[in-house]
Amino acid sequence: MTEVALHAEGLGKRFGRTWALQDCSLELPAGRIAALVGPNGAGKSTLLHLAVGLLRPDTGWARVFGRDPRHDRDALADIGFVAQDTPLYPDFTATELITMGARLNRRGWDAGIARDRLTRIGIPLDKPVGRLSGGQRAQVALALALAKRPRLLLLDEPVAALDPLARHEFMQALMGAVGEYGTTVLLSSHLLADLERVCDHLVLLHTSHVRLTGPVDELLAEHVRLIGPRLPDGAAVPGVAEVIRASHTERQSTLLVRTDGPVDESRWTVHDITLEDLVLAHLGASAGATPSEVAA
Repeated sequence: MTEVALHAEGLGKRFGRTWALQDCSLELPAGRIAALVGPNGAGKSTLLHLAVGLLRPDTGWARVFGRDPRHDRDALADIGFVAQDTPLYPDFTATELITMGARLNRRGWDAGIARDRLTRIGIPLDKPVGRLSGGQRAQVALALALAKRPRLLLLDEPVAALDPLARHEFMQALMGAVGEYGTTVLLSSHLLADLERVCDHLVLLHTSHVRLTGPVDELLAEHVRLIGPRLPDGAAVPGVAEVIRASHTERQSTLLVRTDGPVDESRWTVHDITLEDLVLAHLGASAGATPSEVAA
């Protein structure tokens, strides 16, 4: 049986009268690198903060490797978290931050991981982090998180403000760490091209709800783009469980669909889709557009 790194059931958080996250249920298997995607305000940061125990849920619950991080101090030792603004004390050097991390984390802290990783990528250990570039600060935050040897690493938009080269270097460092330590990762980002290269699991949020979740390869295998003769309104397509997104011309229909069986390839040309195609199609459907109202 596959171990579950993060398990949520009916998880919800409300601020005033507004639900930031509602009825969130998901399971993230251990060993995965999961993409957490959705538009601004979908509830991504709220989910991450609930998962690490920084927020108290109004409904439901979240467990990390079967334990509640809000009430089990040992659970916190298994979690690494890099918040969206990569908060670091700007007057501290990387060496001082590593020393502080050792004093705050009595179990499992490995200062050598942080020092070696930063030295290897050329980040000075004796320079105040407030004087480092944005990409370098992100690397320092990642190194500190990895020094905990976390079983679950949560990253909230860690590369959003970085230039393409810095993003590439950060993602390379992340992949190397995952391969080396076997860490499970939940990575929130809008940059779908970056996520497609590294992630093997998807959690898609929209309007505070989970719209889609599962292994990326399985989700892509069951979704395809169909191109064929104009489909009459309301007509069913054998082998199609759901039309996610559609566009029509006078003579032709283009459909992005979720299949539940073989499609008649004498009538339809079948094309594979990308992770970006999948995400954008489901976000369009979640936004309330009818299939014919969303361009394929």
